[in-house]
Amino acid sequence: MNAMNTHYPEATFEEPINRHTLAVIVDNEPGVLARIAGMFSGRGYNIESLTVTETEHERHISRITIVTAGTQAIIQQIKSQLHRLVPVHRVVDLTMNGAPIEREVCLVKVIGKGEHRVEAMRLASAFGAKTLDATLESFIFELTGNTDEVDRFIRMMTAVGLSEVSRTGIAAMARGMAEA
Repeated sequence: MNAMNTHYPEATFEEPINRHTLAVIVDNEPGVLARIAGMFSGRGYNIESLTVTETEHERHISRITIVTAGTQAIIQQIKSQLHRLVPVHRVVDLTMNGAPIEREVCLVKVIGKGEHRVEAMRLASAFGAKTLDATLESFIFELTGNTDEVDRFIRMMTAVGLSEVSRTGIAAMARGMAEA
């Protein structure tokens, strides 16, 4: 049998799914975040990380940093749909010119005594975490780093009495001269 008469289906090409970090510059007004979140949920897109803050108080401008994943076509569709929302000034894909600088802050509460307490302090020191609160039975540590580093810190603290985690989500900027 030649290729045209085979019983096997033709090989299909699956486009890779990539993680993208988007900076969305918007008017700081009620309902903007809900509209953006609604756009994502209404189309079945996932938001892996989301941070929002006002960046230009006088002009009432906020920056929303969204980390999402999808094929190139899906990411393009997300960017196009974000551009169409009325309070959006611009959408910048920070991953288009290489990996952006990304950081997040986490607060980690560890409860333990004896050897677990000593190990928690040693791990915090090794990661460069700050001790924000200490009692005879607990610590609260602050760590700033990239997502992988924060994930690794949390995994390590699990073994010594991790009881609570709070994370900010990713803040990001493009490297070099590029702006959002």
